[in-house]
Amino acid sequence: MPLPNLLAVFAHPDDESLSAGGVLARHAAGGARTAVVTATWAEGTPRAAELAEALRILGAGGPRLLGYADARVPHSAPDRPRLCDAPLDETVGRLVAHIREFRPDVIITHDGYGGLTGHPDHLHTHRVTVLAAQAAGLGQLYPDAGAPWQPRALYLATHPRSAVPALKDVIGARKAAYSVPDEQVTATVDVGPWLEQKVAAVLAHRSEVTRGGLPGIVSGLPSAAWERLFATEWFIRHPLAAEAAARTELSV
Repeated sequence: MPLPNLLAVFAHPDDESLSAGGVLARHAAGGARTAVVTATWAEGTPRAAELAEALRILGAGGPRLLGYADARVPHSAPDRPRLCDAPLDETVGRLVAHIREFRPDVIITHDGYGGLTGHPDHLHTHRVTVLAAQAAGLGQLYPDAGAPWQPRALYLATHPRSAVPALKDVIGARKAAYSVPDEQVTATVDVGPWLEQKVAAVLAHRSEVTRGGLPGIVSGLPSAAWERLFATEWFIRHPLAAEAAARTELSV
């Protein structure tokens, strides 16, 4: 059975590799079409170039940038508003256009906490994606954004509570780590066969390595620790009001 076509929507360059790099690589290797929309940073910036390299490694096409500024890095998109400050209707409409153009079976994005860190851009990208996934199938909304297309499923990248102690053992105690009860996880994906590809994509975000962000921590770890950190990805299926009758599941 062919794997479903997959569109990932994340806030920043590197979120796609850290949160869903294994699933993206797995689906691309299985012949599915895959792509990534990134809400912040603009074309021509160093992090956009790093994103392009990470997506090449994952087989996910070229960058699709909404072009808003990172909440904490104004120069990420000069002369553009911060993602969290932009008009919601505008932001949803931009994403709807990508959904209708790419026509994915499945969309994945941040969970309702905004992932482990709870970054405000992550949280807002979650809100925008949930709205856009619904709106894309409604022809009277955003009529200039292309023909309606209803994704079959929306999944939220997350971490179960049982995984957090192991993560902290590897990366050390950091700020609060947001996680969900294990029973809320609906798809646990073994991405071990694509682990090296995923780690290479994470490390392609060289400015984050230099800055000491999570890619920087990863770069200093022994390869044995990569499996504990990255060989499994977890998702929550988020209901869509107009889901297709045939359920489409992430391959587990």
